[in-house]
Formats: sequence, structure tokens, C-alpha cells
Amino acid sequence: MRAPTQILRRVPIGVTTRIMARPSPPTLCIGSVLWDVIGRTASHMRQGADLPGRISRQPGGVAMNIAMTLLRFGITPTLLSAIGRDAEGEELVAACARLGMDTAHIYRSEDLPTDRYMAIEGANGLIAAIADAHSLEAAGARILRPLTEGPLGSAAAPFAGIVALDGNLTLALLEEIACHPAVAAADLRVAPASPGKAERLLPFLTHPRATLYVNLEEAGILCQSVFIRAEAAAEALLARGALRALVTDGANGTADAARDGTLTRKPPEVLVTRVTGAGDAFMAAHIAAEAAGGARSTALDRALAAAAAHVSGETPL
Repeated sequence: MRAPTQILRRVPIGVTTRIMARPSPPTLCIGSVLWDVIGRTASHMRQGADLPGRISRQPGGVAMNIAMTLLRFGITPTLLSAIGRDAEGEELVAACARLGMDTAHIYRSEDLPTDRYMAIEGANGLIAAIADAHSLEAAGARILRPLTEGPLGSAAAPFAGIVALDGNLTLALLEEIACHPAVAAADLRVAPASPGKAERLLPFLTHPRATLYVNLEEAGILCQSVFIRAEAAAEALLARGALRALVTDGANGTADAARDGTLTRKPPEVLVTRVTGAGDAFMAAHIAAEAAGGARSTALDRALAAAAAHVSGETPL
């Protein structure tokens, strides 16, 4: 989400409280689980700037960020990822377990180091970021064995819950997931990790069970076009075969396009204190609201409120 120019109203108190109105379905978060190293300054930054600020390290990665938000809404997620057996990996798995996530099915490698993400944020938004997810990519299909060969699912007994999937996986692995019989009954929720990985979502563009979560730039990459409004981008994704598409454009608006029509919303305007993870918070809150039986409009409102709470700093890291 881009930084708004002023504060109009606060995010409603309690937007991340538990909302589960019925037992939640089993939920898998598949993708990157790593350490986020984020440097933040309250000053406007330009290339080459050297400014005072704060540097933090916390569990992160798209799948991890989604899982953390799902927990706040009463859903206990199961993680499928690759984490090394180095000291950083042991610490990361312990942190995930303390938060309440199911870590029993994470692929643990003796040879691959734990992945990391590094970003710099200023008052003018994200300045630069580098994602080192090479171990996740190298692990490949090994992270999926609990889903494809049991105990979570198999070709003979497909997983029937929610799968939140991120684009940090390789294109080959995403293509395998898209057509694997073990997920033939799953509710697939898919997001790219960044615009640079948006094209990895192409296997899900015409998938009959996949909902896409992208920003305006990522939608343009998938459609090989340029859009100025989220609504147009979401409807263009449907025209290219998507079952459903949610497109965000920061403070400019968000659209949810499906076969029964398109919803549009403006997000709450808040003082932006961080940007990394906002899209993941949006996606997770939307999944949780719909898992609770919420209507499309309710789910979209809750997702935008959760993203606004995240960027404003109201949601703890």
C-alpha cells in the first residue's frame, strides 16, 4: 500500500480480533518462511542516502506473513516451506512454533542455509529490497511431500482445505502444484512475492479453483498491459480466464472481480509507518473473513482494514 498524504481516520479498533463464526477449514501456507531484516527511517530517502533509523529482524516471508495474520483471526495454519538446520533455522522454527503454527511438515535441510529478506523503507515507501529465497527454490518439490504423499493429502485423498500459495516457488513447482491431483479439491489462494515474480502465477491464471491476489503492477505483467485503475485490471484478469482476482493499488483503491460482478473499495487512510507485508496482511485477512462465512463485501472491508492496521503500525510484528 502506498503512503496516503494525510490521516483521515483511524483504523477501527479490533480489526485483527478473532472473527471465526464457524470452525475454520484446514489451511496450508506454502512458500517462503525466512528472516526479515528491515531498516526503517522516518525521513524521505533518495538513492545513496545515509540516514538514522531502526533495523529490526523478525520472522517473515510471504507464507509466514500470511500465517501470522491468519493466527490473529483464529486460524491455525500449517507451514510448508524449507528452513535450514543452521542456527538461524533452529531459531526461526522455534519462533513459528511459539506463535502457534504447525511446523511439523517443514522441510529441514542439512545443506541449505535459512533464507533471508532485506529491505530499506523510508517515509516515501519501500526504497529497495533483496529476497534471498534460494534455499526454498533449491528444495523444490521436497517441501510438498506431506501434501502429495501424505499425511496432509495425496492423489488418492486430495487436500480439501485452503491453500495460501506464494510466488517464491519456482515456476516449474508452481506448474506442478496447479495440476497436481492432491490439490484438486483445494481452495487455492495465490499471490506473487513481488512484481518480478508475477509471471510465475501464469499456471493459475485459468485455474478453475484459484483466486489471485495481485497489485496493479503485477496485474499489468500478467495481462501484458498497463492499467491505471484496479477495477480495470481485475476485470482484465477475468477476461484472460481467471476465476477471481483481487487487485490492490495502495491508497487509490482495490477491486475484487468475480463472475458475479466487481466490488471496489477505497482503503482507510492512515499514517504509514511500514509497508513490507501489507499485501500479505490483506490476503490473509480476506481468506479468514471468507472462511468465517463472510460475504464478499465484508471480506474486502476486513482485508483493507487489516492492511491499514499493518502499515500504520497498530498490528504488532
